[in-house]
Amino acid sequence: MALKVASLDARDWRNLEDLHLALDPSLTLLVGPNASGKTNTIEALTLLTRASSPRHARAADLVREGAASAFAKARLEGDGRVVDLAMSVANGRSTFSRNGKPTTPGAIQGTLLSVLFTPDDLLLVKGPAAMRREELDGFGAQASSGFSKVARTYQRSIMQRNRLLKEDEVNLSILDAWDESLALGGATLTRHRLSLFHAMKPFWEEAYGTIASGEELRVSYESTIAPGARAAGERGGALPQDISREELTELMARTLAARREEDLRRRQTTVGPHRDDVRIFVGGRDARTFASQGQQRSIVLAWKIAQVRFAEAALDERPILLLDDVMSELDETRRKSLSELADEGIQTVITTTHLGYFDDAILSRGKVVRYGHA
Repeated sequence: MALKVASLDARDWRNLEDLHLALDPSLTLLVGPNASGKTNTIEALTLLTRASSPRHARAADLVREGAASAFAKARLEGDGRVVDLAMSVANGRSTFSRNGKPTTPGAIQGTLLSVLFTPDDLLLVKGPAAMRREELDGFGAQASSGFSKVARTYQRSIMQRNRLLKEDEVNLSILDAWDESLALGGATLTRHRLSLFHAMKPFWEEAYGTIASGEELRVSYESTIAPGARAAGERGGALPQDISREELTELMARTLAARREEDLRRRQTTVGPHRDDVRIFVGGRDARTFASQGQQRSIVLAWKIAQVRFAEAALDERPILLLDDVMSELDETRRKSLSELADEGIQTVITTTHLGYFDDAILSRGKVVRYGHA
């Protein structure tokens, strides 16, 4: 039996004064009016599995008004193990612990993978490329212990290079040094992304075909350093799936050199994985332009299911699936696709304002927890 969340305790966590929640190993439905604490519960579960908040919240924002500190703890059980993951917030700072011992956010990630689906995710298809990059990197940080470190190192290099480009007199020798560092860092991050993307790609395309009754989805990772990428760097091209880090480093260095004059003029780094995108096509047409609202929902839903399937197949892990107020955005067919995951042993937590979105079969096998006056 894989690790599952047995319980969640939260004290002075946003508007949750004192919460003790026992979770069902299969399906838990949190029902209640808006602002009753359901989303705050999901946020606590996300932070205790990903060490990051979907709201990009500051630590101080997590503390209930009038309280001096906040605390949340998830007890994980399975495989004959008990693991306590906890987070404390005080004086504007957050700290993590594992089984009562202080630990780092990086050590929290990967203990139990989580897949989060919120209404904001419905913008993934037609929203900016940064949303799709964050979705890929966020899951990558959970799936691989080195992914988040590589991403952070690259981001620091980009910030330093951009800071240099904004100076009135740019020291070209220093820029050369940063370009060398950035080429290696960008190649390493791109290699990590390509590996994850191509591993998830078949699950994503298959899940969409199932949800959308055989309609064809094709997805590709578009790199601004790929041969043939547009000169402006705003659209990229495909890279070979098996391209090595050494080849990517050379490509990155060559592209940075070719773009130097433009970067100096615009005072920013215009190529690299921070400008890459995930392209999505339905029936051969660009989803950003042509996908209907229903198709967009199916694409995002399939992406979430692909993360679950990848975790099972490649990592031998069963993540917890967190669905925050998305059932009202989905029709019966798509709700059924999500609910079926709980039948397959995927622990699922769903928030909703009312239970009318669920049929009797789902309600009979799930645990219902009422918030507020629901």
